[in-house]
Amino acid sequence: MTTRKRLEGRTILMSGGSRGIGLAIAIAAAREGANVALLAKTDTPDPRLPGTIHTAAADIEAAGGQALPIVGDVRDETSVESAVAATVERFGGIDIVINNASAINLAKTTELPVKRFDLMMSIEHRGTFLLTSKALPHLVKGTNPHILTLSPPLNMKPKWLAAHPGYTLAKYGMSLLGLCWAEEYRAEGVASNTLWPETLIATAAVQNLLGGDAAMEKSRKPEIMGDAAVEVLVQNSRSCTGNSFIDVDVLRSAGITDLTPYGGNGELEYDVYVDPPTERA
Repeated sequence: MTTRKRLEGRTILMSGGSRGIGLAIAIAAAREGANVALLAKTDTPDPRLPGTIHTAAADIEAAGGQALPIVGDVRDETSVESAVAATVERFGGIDIVINNASAINLAKTTELPVKRFDLMMSIEHRGTFLLTSKALPHLVKGTNPHILTLSPPLNMKPKWLAAHPGYTLAKYGMSLLGLCWAEEYRAEGVASNTLWPETLIATAAVQNLLGGDAAMEKSRKPEIMGDAAVEVLVQNSRSCTGNSFIDVDVLRSAGITDLTPYGGNGELEYDVYVDPPTERA
């Protein structure tokens, strides 16, 4: 007897996804039968970073899903409208939006160039708003529709407010949008949640920006976020909404308590905005 895959027939539209956490989520969803459309700028290889939107599509299809790579810019309204239209034309609708695209700069206020501030705001705020708003007319007609935004819980402790205000504003803005949509579309049955890793995740951003090999050794694999995202996306959209999830909490709720396959089995480093368990509210 063949077991039906948990995301079979459902269509995801994701910003980014060429590598790292986004790609891990796309592959995990593909294993559960999802169609995945990726909107990203990575049409050609970057010598500093692995993967393009085309290699990501190949990985998604190898995992058992259907892929639609769309070259475009999540900050551009025409690009986003075209991506939504292409996704609907190819797969017949949109059931899930994943706001994955993000820029990071942890500089202090006086050290953060305005052009870097603008980049973070345009990707995190404008891009997240654009992708979701253009997809919502299809989401409300979707099957068990979900919005999943990769952003942190709103941790207002002074140490986080002082750490890097530009990046904090960018990421907390994404989280606020996610929580707003949960209430705005609660009656329509469209879920909106955020998801964030407990620890650093072994991605190019961590390698290049957050401490190199030393930080990578204290990180878990991106697959932990992929598996956690799937566990959120299979929940009933009318009841599982308005949450700021941490990956390990999601997995534990699903009965997954052995985290050793995700690596980082030595000393782990908590991600930004995540306090040790003893300090969490």
